[in-house]
Parts: sequence; structure tokens; C-alpha cells
Amino acid sequence: MSASDTAAPVEGASSPPPDNPPGRGGLADLSEADRQRAAALRRMRLVATSLLVIAAIIFVATLHRDGWLGYVNATAEAAMVGAIADWFAVTALFRHPLGIPIPHTALVPRKKDVFAKSLEDFVVGHFLTGDAARERYLAVGASKRVGQWLSNPATSEKVVAEVARMGGRGLAAVRPQDVQEIVEGSLLPRLMSEPISPLAGQLLEQVARDRVHQRLVDILLAEAHLWLLDNPRTFMAIVAERAPTWAPSWVNNIVTDRVHTEALKWVRDVRENPDHRVRLAVDQLVADLGRDLQEDPATMAKAEAMKEVLLTHPQTGETVLALWEVLRSTLQRSLEDEDGQLRRRLVAESVHFGQRLIDDEELRTRVDERVADVIASVVATYGRELAPVISQVIARWDGKEAAQRIELHVGRDLQFIRINGTIVGGLAGFIIHALSQLAL
Repeated sequence: MSASDTAAPVEGASSPPPDNPPGRGGLADLSEADRQRAAALRRMRLVATSLLVIAAIIFVATLHRDGWLGYVNATAEAAMVGAIADWFAVTALFRHPLGIPIPHTALVPRKKDVFAKSLEDFVVGHFLTGDAARERYLAVGASKRVGQWLSNPATSEKVVAEVARMGGRGLAAVRPQDVQEIVEGSLLPRLMSEPISPLAGQLLEQVARDRVHQRLVDILLAEAHLWLLDNPRTFMAIVAERAPTWAPSWVNNIVTDRVHTEALKWVRDVRENPDHRVRLAVDQLVADLGRDLQEDPATMAKAEAMKEVLLTHPQTGETVLALWEVLRSTLQRSLEDEDGQLRRRLVAESVHFGQRLIDDEELRTRVDERVADVIASVVATYGRELAPVISQVIARWDGKEAAQRIELHVGRDLQFIRINGTIVGGLAGFIIHALSQLAL
């Protein structure tokens, strides 16, 4: 027996240890990390085998010697027994020792599918659980790290650039016919089946409380004031058409001019006074309409009829599609413009959010809790579906490949069993020999 035996590529066909190092005569697609593992495995095999060879040499050299050499001989003999026994145990996991098909050896090649299923169940039961995933995520403190990352403007620019790139691709991938199918096949039929009046009523009530509609009133008043200033003759002509025919024209001119002046004054008063009677009347009108849309059957029926007319009109789908195309093209241009307002705003908001994550512990806690809940839910729901990847991958390996791949990762540590067996066997032999000498 020589140390070179440890590198023999023949599976289990040479003297102990006949191990076939992964990557030699076996796996051909080893990564650099796997090559390093294979080299470490060969070194540890050499160490374990060298101890066996040394014990054998000492045993032969001290055979039939008395005195203290007898103790050495007994120690070496027991060390050989321990080394060979543990070599057999380690080798039997992956192949038949010496190539002999001894029962209950080559366990990994023969039972790889059973081991894979057991490993799958172990991973599912102890790792792919909602509680384990949630606990692990919360222990990482991810939100603070993300905050430190995003608070750097350069990093936020990279994030926004990547989001913009992916968003642009996503928008470009949406086909008009897909949007049309969604609008006409899902959106419009769903809106037809859902009553619109309660929702519209609640919306108008909220609008009335917040006086949001006054912005629209301001726009209308501004346009009316501008029209009156730019079109006095048109206004007076409209008023003159309704003047009495029996009145002298000079009287009608004075009246229409005064009406124009008063109309300008009235519009200006309504614009400048937020509590003007007209504004308050509009507030009440919006509030009453919101209430009627929720409580008055006649108003509700009219709203539903208007909705049906609007949604069934052929132009509605085309209008929605046209609006989508305008929105998409606008978003695409904004996302592609590195110096545009949208990109700058996104970067600023990203930096601000990152700084808030750093400074606001309560915000970090809320973010972590919500993300942890999502992760736990995903793992609990889909963990069992992900785990079969383990058994499926191992099932594709043949027995020899499975043994080599597993040995590549755990074989180095298993060599310490052989080393410890040699040492412990030697100590046991020494003690037994000593006790036998004392008994004699």
C-alpha cells in the first residue's frame, strides 16, 4: 500500500482507501470552488491514509517484541483496526469498499432518491416555513441597510435608471390590442355590472366637504371673466336681442353697456370672495347631488342610465385606448429623459425615503413588519412547491454522480472520522494492552 492509492480513479477497486476523488474520472463540469474542494479532499485522504500506513509500518517493525515495544505494537495494531474500520464506514457511504458489493454499502448511490426526499422534507419543515423566513428577515435589519443605500444620491440614480429602463421596456411590450381586449373584455363589462351611483355619490360628498370642486369653479369664472373682457360687443349684442323693440336704441345701448359692466363686477366678486353666495350655492348643489346619488331612486336610475349610454357607446373603448397610448408615450419619453423632471423627482424621492428609513425607527419597523409578512406568506404558500427542486435535481443524477457531488462537499470533513478512528483505536489498544499486562 502507498499514499498514491488515495488518488486512484478506480471506484472502490484498490487497497484502502480506494476512494475516487470527484473531478477525476467522474465529474467533468467542476467549478473553481469545486476544484478547490476536490484538492482539499485529496489532501485529507492523504493524511488519513498516511496515518494508516504509519501504523502498519510500526506494527510490522515491532511485531513479536516485548517490553515497551509491546505497548507500541499493541497501539499500532489497534490504530490499524480503527483506521480500517472507519475507512470502511466512510467509503461505504459512497461506494462498495474494494469494489465488493457488500450489503448496506454504497448507500448514497443506491438510496439517493430516498435521501433527496428526506432532505426535501427537512428543508420544508425547518427552513421553508413562514415563521423561519419572517424571523430571519427581521434579524437582518434590511430596511436600515436599504435606507443607507438609497440615501446616497449616486445609488438612487442607479436605482431610478434601472427602474426607468425596466419600466420603458414594460410599457413598450404592452400591445394596443392587449389593452383593447382588457378594456372591452374586462373593464367595461365590469363597470357595467357594478352600480356607479353609490360610488359617485360618496365621491361627490367628499368633494363637497373638501370643496375640491371650487377649483373647477375658479377655472370657469376665470374663463368667463376673460371672455367678457375680450368680447364686450358680442355680449351686448346678445343682451340687445332680448331688449324691448319699442325702446329707443340709445336707451338699449345704455342698458346693455350697464349690464356688461355689472356682469364683469359680479364675476369678479364671485372670483375674489370664497364665501360668495354663488360658491355656497354650488357647494350645496354638489352635496345634494352626492346625497341623491346614494338615496334617491330616481337620481340613481338616471345615473345608471347615463353610465350605460356612455359605456356602450362605440367611441368609449377607442377613447380609452387613445388615452392609454398618450399616457404610455408620455411616460416612455419621461423615463428615457435622464435630465427630465420625472427622473429628477424620482431620484429626490428615493434619497428622501432612504434618509427617512435611517432616521425614523418607527417607519423602519413598519416597513420591516410588512415586508416580513409578505415574505412569510409567500414562503408558507409556495415553499412546498419550491422544495421539490432538491429531489428533482438529484433525481437527474445517476448514482455515481450523486455520490461524487455529495462527497465533494462533505468528504473532507468525513476524513477526520478516519483520523480520529486511527487515534482513538491506538489509545484503546494501548489501554487494553496495559490492563492485560497488569492482570498478568
